[in-house]
Formats: sequence, structure tokens, C-alpha cells
Amino acid sequence: MDEKLNRSYEDAKKHVKEVREFYEHLMAYCAVNIGLFAINMIVSPGQLWFFWATIGWGIGVICHGATVFGINRYLNRDWEERKIAEYMDEKR
Repeated sequence: MDEKLNRSYEDAKKHVKEVREFYEHLMAYCAVNIGLFAINMIVSPGQLWFFWATIGWGIGVICHGATVFGINRYLNRDWEERKIAEYMDEKR
């Protein structure tokens, strides 16, 4: 039981770290893109180029979020191990 508790704690600790890193990524994305927008409006307001960086990086942020919160979180190696354990428990 102690091993299971330690495993759960380590899993929770890892997930919290991943969530924190996602929010740091999201904050950097917002700050940089606000800066790019401001630079774009000052330097060349007639040509909107900042959104290319916003779109490209935004795709990366979405993928990062999907990894932390979405389907990838449930279909990783841990998921496979849990399913194997469930199947083995059913067969007992």
C-alpha cells in the first residue's frame, strides 16, 4: 500500500509540475504577443504581421495544453499500465 501511495504522490507531483509549466508557457505567449502587437502597431500599423507569430506559437500552446489536460494525458504509458492492471484484476 505504501508503494501505491508513493506512486500516487509522484504522479500528482509530476502533473502539478506539468500544469505549472503550461501556465508559464501561456503567460510567456501572452506577454510576447502583446509586445509584438504593440511593435506592429508602432512600426507598421497598415500591415498586420504579428498574428503570424501568434498563430504559429498558439498552435504550440494548444498542443502543450492538450498534452497536460487533454487526451494525451490519458493515453500515455501510465494509462497502458493501468489498463493492463485492470485487465489482470478482472481475470483473477
